[in-house]
Amino acid sequence: MKTTEADSYYNNLEQMSINELLSNMNKEDKTVPLALEKAIPQLEKIIEAIVEKMKEGGRLFYLGAGTSGRLGILDASECPPTYGIEQGKVIGIIAGGDTAIRKAVEFAEDDLLQGWEDLKQYTISKNDFVIGIAASGSTPYVIGALKECNKNNILTGCITCNENSALARVSGYPVEVVVGPEFVTGSTRMKSGTAQKLALNMISTSVMIKLGRVKGNKMVDMQLSNNKLVDRGTTMLMKNTGITDYEKAKELLLKHGSVRKATEAYNNLSDS
Repeated sequence: MKTTEADSYYNNLEQMSINELLSNMNKEDKTVPLALEKAIPQLEKIIEAIVEKMKEGGRLFYLGAGTSGRLGILDASECPPTYGIEQGKVIGIIAGGDTAIRKAVEFAEDDLLQGWEDLKQYTISKNDFVIGIAASGSTPYVIGALKECNKNNILTGCITCNENSALARVSGYPVEVVVGPEFVTGSTRMKSGTAQKLALNMISTSVMIKLGRVKGNKMVDMQLSNNKLVDRGTTMLMKNTGITDYEKAKELLLKHGSVRKATEAYNNLSDS
């Protein structure tokens, strides 16, 4: 039996007080980082492979259904604004298409062929890397896509929450984060979803750092898409350059579009 489908350690949930519900959910959530810690060796391998592909100009794809698909789209959508990487370098795809981001599309995850068809819309090639995300490790939409990737010499990985799953067996770089039974039996949007989110954080953050998108501990290529980020970027630029006039630093930042470019422009001017 799949661990993700095993009975909850708790019963008679409807008889618990709100405090008991929250305390018990929190108790279960605390086990997730420990499960992820055991997967660090697998994460290290998949990140190394992704970095190599992306340094050569390849793209990273996330493919999933339901919660797993939404988490992949979330992570992919946050890479350009956070790290300034071009749109289309990290791509999230969900079974059922964009409609499924907000509303469940019945039986979309059961189509063994559609995942590959969706990848082909992006002219997928052996230069790219595809990560299938499925808590159960048995989602046909994801498994079918990765099988076709393997046939076409496209590197694959996965994030799943069951050991020895069908998905892991078709993945070149499996990541298995076994979090145990859910608080509500089978509700993998809970601990499994948290584990997948943490794994995706670790993957994309590590990849972007290794691609040079972070300097020191700062997001020097972040997009200046709102006032908060402009303010953060201005403060970073002041620290980088020694500029003491906030408005002058802000003007320089907006002129060049990123902390990195503004810092380089200031240093070049100072050196000349």
